[in-house]
Parts: sequence; structure tokens; C-alpha cells
Amino acid sequence: MMRFALWAGALLVIGAVAAAIHYGAPHATLRVTTGAFGTDAQRLIGALITEVAQDHPRVKLQPVQVDDLAASSRAIESGTADLAIIRSDVSPPTNGQTIAILRRDVVAFVLPPKSAIDSIGMLSGKTIAIPQGRLQDVNAALLDLILSYYDVAPREVKRVFLSPDEMVAAVHQRHVAAILAVGPVGPGEVVGAVAAMAKGTGGTPTILAFSDADAFNRRFPAFESYDVPEGAVRSRPATPDDTVTTLAVTYRLVAPDLMLDLVAGAIGRTLFTSKTKLVALTPLASQIEAPDPDAKNPILPIHPGVANYLSNGEQSFFDELHSYFYLAAAAISILGSVATIVLGRAKTGRMRQEQKRIGQLIQIADQAQKADTEMLEALDRSLHQLVGDALASAGGSGADSSMTLAINHARYSVTARRALLSSQGAQGTALSPTSVALK
Repeated sequence: MMRFALWAGALLVIGAVAAAIHYGAPHATLRVTTGAFGTDAQRLIGALITEVAQDHPRVKLQPVQVDDLAASSRAIESGTADLAIIRSDVSPPTNGQTIAILRRDVVAFVLPPKSAIDSIGMLSGKTIAIPQGRLQDVNAALLDLILSYYDVAPREVKRVFLSPDEMVAAVHQRHVAAILAVGPVGPGEVVGAVAAMAKGTGGTPTILAFSDADAFNRRFPAFESYDVPEGAVRSRPATPDDTVTTLAVTYRLVAPDLMLDLVAGAIGRTLFTSKTKLVALTPLASQIEAPDPDAKNPILPIHPGVANYLSNGEQSFFDELHSYFYLAAAAISILGSVATIVLGRAKTGRMRQEQKRIGQLIQIADQAQKADTEMLEALDRSLHQLVGDALASAGGSGADSSMTLAINHARYSVTARRALLSSQGAQGTALSPTSVALK
């Protein structure tokens, strides 16, 4: 009964302390990467920090500026950041898990009107324009990957990085066969590339279709198959003029796999429930979406804490900590069992030592009956030593009845033999009375 009360009290104390921490202080200060000042990532993270501060004061976000997407991935792998914006095809961290999908960017090869190019293989020997900017090298690497998949040597395709005005001129002079743009279906690079192609040619551009996008995705899970609806890029005249299947990459808010489920779920909840507020702070938040809890993607899989939130909805504090209480109770139970075993063995060891001393006291009593003066002195010293050891081992509780009886028996035998030897006129130094008295 006493042990049960102790365990129950310990669990209540743990629960009270956890509740006090939960309601009285922030859960964590999380370092989140941002892009360079003025970038889309920097503006989105700024809006997220503002919203988290209002909606979830127990979680504080601390911005960490990085130079590019690859540095953002390295920050997650090295542990210098707790959250990061990652593009799925740019060195995704091996320990990264998805909190939310921030944006889905289509990979669009924009072609001139009535272009004869109907496959990636036909780009061999051609010149491709890539919009100039921070991501031009990243998108050039994406082009090389796609070309290699279709057995086109990257060196056989020339690429030029052009500003919007330069792109219009290059298209008009037919210096480029296509424009590779990676961006959202909305304002961004794809819309800009279609506009440049339309202005440079005076006609309606087309977008190259990927008929085997699903097969490409199976080989490179960082990409997705994506259907661009009719007129999604431009309404008049409609571009594309029919649904086109192409590739897409995703921007994701990613956390390391060691982040607590509670914290990951709290961040995900803020993003999904506060999307309207975030859009008011920056239009870049309009494409935020929850990842599919059932998706089995080896690249940046969904964090279990977010999957649990999406599957079960918002839970109370004690519901969320349910599994942690079970773990705590199991740990306490194991520790209690170990303590019981250790104490039991220690008690068994003391009992064995006590039995050994009792045997030695009985042996002293037996030897005293026939001892001479010299041997009796040695037995007396042994008796003193055993009594001292017995009292030290017993601590403040004193010796038990068996030990007391054995000590008195040995003392009586030594005293009686001393008296007998004295009466018989035995030679040698008289023994002093035993100096240890037992109560």
C-alpha cells in the first residue's frame, strides 16, 4: 500500500510539473532558417514568426539567416536549426521530416507557338533560356538531371541566364528554343516565362508535356507528377490550351526527426489553422497545405507529430502527453523493480555476514573452554573485533536478538575460562574484562 502511494504521488508530481511548464513557459525556442533579406522565404518566415508569437506563445521562433537552399538543408543535418525551408530537389536533409508543404512549383518547358519539340530528347543541340536570379544555378542542375534521365548529355544543351527583357529579345531573335521556368501556377517565373515567350513571338506559347512523369517520380522521389489545368498560366488566350502533365518540386517546412511530436504538432497546427491570417501578412502563404499523412515518400516524410495532429485533430494537453505519461510510468516501474532487487540483494548480503559473525562467536565460545592464557587473549581480541563490526553493520538499530545472544555466550565463555585459570594459578598476564557492553 505504501509503495502504491509513493508511485501515485510521483506520477502526480510529474504531471503537476509538466502542466506548470506547459502553461507557464514556452515549450521551446526553435531556430528557423530564412533566405537572404527580401526573398520570398524571408518574408514568409517573418509572417510565421509573427503569427506563432500571437497564436502559440509557448513556442518561440528565432530566425537564422542562411545563404541558399543547400545551406538550409545542412542546418537541419548539423543541428544548427530546428526548422528550415527546403526545396525537395535541392540536397534534402537525410534527417528531415515534413511539417507543411509551403508551395508546389511546376517545372515548365515553355515552347514557342507551333514548336516541333514534343519531347525532352529533341532539346539536344538546342539553347535553353533560364530566368536570371538566385535560383538560376539550382534550376540549371535540375535541367541537367532531367536531360540525363532522357539520355541527353547536358553538354549537348546550351543554357543562358537571361533577365525578362533579355528573354523577350532572345525569343524574338530565335536564339533560344525553349525557356525552362520553375515556379508556382500563379505569379512567378512560369507566368513570366510564358509572357516573355508570347511577347517575343506574338503568339500563344505551349508547355512541354511529360508523358512519363510518374515513372520519373518513382526514380526521383523529390519530384511529383503535376497536372497543369487549362488556362492556369494565362487565361486569354488560354495557356496551356489543355491540361498538361509535367513535373513539380515542393517547398517544405522541415524539422529534424528528433523533434518532439508535441512541438512539431504545435507548429503544424499554427500553419494550417492560421493560413488566412498568414495570407494577410504575405500572399506567399496562400499555397500552404498539409502533407498527406498516408503518403510513403522516402524524401522528407511527414513528421509523426504532424501526422498525429492531422489524423486525430487537436487534443488537450493531457491527451497529447498520454504516451509520455505511459513512458514515464514504465520508466518509474523499471527503476522501482531495479531498486527492489538491489535492496533485496543488499539485505541478503547483510544476513549472510551476520550469520558468519554468529558462527565465529560460537567458535570463540567453544575454543575458550580449553584455551590457555595466551590463546584467551587472542580470543578476547577477536571478540572485541566482532562486536565492533556487528554494531557498525547494524547502524543505529542495534544488533538483533540472535547476535546479542551469540555475543553474550562468547563473552561468558571467555570470562568463565579466565576465572578458572586465575583460580588455578595460571601464569601470564591477567586478562582485562571485556570492554564492550551490549544493551
